[in-house]
Parts: sequence; structure tokens; C-alpha cells
Amino acid sequence: MQQIINYIIKNSNKLLFLLLLCVSLYLTIQSHSFHRSKVVTSANFLTGGTYQQVSNIKEYFNLKEQNNQLATENAYLKSILYNSTDTTALKDFTPTKITYKDTLYKVTMAKVINNSYNLPSNYITINKGKKQKIMPDMGVVNSLGLVGIIEKASNNYATIQSILNTKSQINAKIKNSNHFGSLTWNAKNVGYAQLIDIPRLAQIRKGDTIVTGGKSTIFPEDIPIGKIDKVYIDTETNNYTINVRLFNDMTSLGTVYVIENVNKSEIQTLEQETKANE
Repeated sequence: MQQIINYIIKNSNKLLFLLLLCVSLYLTIQSHSFHRSKVVTSANFLTGGTYQQVSNIKEYFNLKEQNNQLATENAYLKSILYNSTDTTALKDFTPTKITYKDTLYKVTMAKVINNSYNLPSNYITINKGKKQKIMPDMGVVNSLGLVGIIEKASNNYATIQSILNTKSQINAKIKNSNHFGSLTWNAKNVGYAQLIDIPRLAQIRKGDTIVTGGKSTIFPEDIPIGKIDKVYIDTETNNYTINVRLFNDMTSLGTVYVIENVNKSEIQTLEQETKANE
């Protein structure tokens, strides 16, 4: 306390000057409208700038929540796309909930937490599992196209057999001609997959788009995969083998969407009964 008193006594002239200066400024501002308007404008500028910076900081820290909302909305839009024959089937949507009614495909958003791409058999791990009704043999896509198929699921996680897996075989077609084949991977380049068993009658051009064929119960038809890069003739089968440049960068995956075919079990049971009766 004594130090404070000594400081005031030592600097009494400076403090008195500052006090008188503040009083004079106050009186000047109060008695002149021009000065008052300038002070108000300057104050608004300073507070406005401060509020803008605070807003920018809040927006930065809210990016994660905003990204999650966008991903959920994308899942909703993909559901409409895959069920485009009946867009009224999706009757309710909020940023955190999608309610389905009489849909053929349901879509669940998930995040990739692990991803291998430098092995012959590559797998991807996501943060959704059986609790979110994720089960084996469900298709997985992202905003750019095909990713893989659910291999196994625990309560809270699931693994995906990547399209960069030598065991992977997915029905695919040339979009412009509707000729079908199997999408495989030869383990040589992470940016390319191979479409095999395309008949020689097919009209093929470099740059044509490859999409899912829709001949399985896993993927809807016409999900993008990639573009034709090169075409070879398989000497054993005498069919075309197409090198497909993938739309997806499989080394950098974030948000993915798991697709459930609601009628899958019914279709498979019917097909098995049909085969049993032959």
C-alpha cells in the first residue's frame, strides 16, 4: 500500500495532467456534436472489428460441427438419389436425424479412422458398427464414388474391403454402352483398378466413365468409379481388360457413406430358393 501511495506522490503531476485531459476531452465531446459523432464512429469501428475477430474464431472452432452437419445432409441427398423413383419416401430430415419410409436404400454417414493402401489386401476402418446397423456386405461410397464393401462389424466399428484389394470383385459397367464386367485390382497402382471380362463387341473409348452395374444387392446402379485409361486384350479369355483411373484418391479418405439395401435378404432368399428348385 505504501508503494502505491509513493507512486502517486512521485507521479502526481502526470496523473493530474491525465485526469484534466480526460475531463477536457469529455467536455469537448459532450458540447460538440461533430466530435461526439467521430468518437461514436471510431468506437463502433473498434468494437465491430473485435466482434468480427471473435466471430471468425467461433466459426473456426465450429468447423467440425458444420462438417458433420454437411456430411449428414449429404447422406440425406444420397438417399434421395438412390431412391429417386420415390423421392417422397424420405419424409423427415433434420441435421442429426433421417427418417425413412418405404425406401430401397438407406445411407449412414461414417468417418474413416484407419486406411491401408500399400498392401495386396487393403482394408479401411470406420467409426460406425452394429449399433448403427452397419453389417457385412454393405456398400461404401463417398462424395467422389466407390470405396469398398463392409467386411466385418463390431458394436462400434467396421472394416471395409477396399477396392484396392486383390480379393475385391465388384459388378461394374461402361456407362455409355452398358457392357458389364468385374472391377478388380492388380496391386500395381493405387490410382487405378481393372475392369475385366468386357466382351470384344463392346464399343470402348478412352475417357468413358465406369460406374457400378447394379447387378448385385450391394450397390445401386451408376455410382461413379473412374474413367477408362487403357484397354488390353486378355489372351486367355479373348475379352477386354480395361485400366480404370479412379475418381477417388484412395490414400486420402475422410467421410464415407454406408449403403444398406433394405430388400437384400428377400432378394437373396428368393434367388437361393430358385436355384434349389432347378
